[in-house]
Amino acid sequence: MVRLFVAGGSKLVDIKGKSCAAAEECVQASINFGGARTLITSKCCTSDLCNSQDAPEGSISSPNGKKCFQCVGNDCTQTLNCNGNEDHCISSASNIPTGFSVTVKGCASKLICSSTQSPQITGITAAEISCCQGDLCNSAGMTTTSQLQSRMSLWNLILALRSSSLFSMD
Repeated sequence: MVRLFVAGGSKLVDIKGKSCAAAEECVQASINFGGARTLITSKCCTSDLCNSQDAPEGSISSPNGKKCFQCVGNDCTQTLNCNGNEDHCISSASNIPTGFSVTVKGCASKLICSSTQSPQITGITAAEISCCQGDLCNSAGMTTTSQLQSRMSLWNLILALRSSSLFSMD
């Protein structure tokens, strides 16, 4: 499995992991907050010791026509074009150790929205999430955030994944 963190079009971190997993944990997923995106890819096989190759690195797909709200600075009314399998709008709220409450909005794959069912995904959100399927459906309960807080949330997520014993940094 590969978790690829992208911000502003540049790859920040590429986290690779290999393990045994159930077929339903072999996933392709994406979460997109506009300025930052996480892509997850897997390559699964069924024979003993068959996972010697890395999963393919994810790539940003073409726009799919879906639109969701995103937060830009303190404004959570900007629209974001979703890509590829990002078929849900997401709002995610988290209290980070520095005392900030952070809310981010964007596009996500269905799998991200049901992340409690997949141990391969749960490390990504680490927050309360709500998802919906209609265009621009993630406007309710709007909370603002600053770009600094969003970056801090992303870096806290990266540090949490880095310290995980399941993944190695490349």
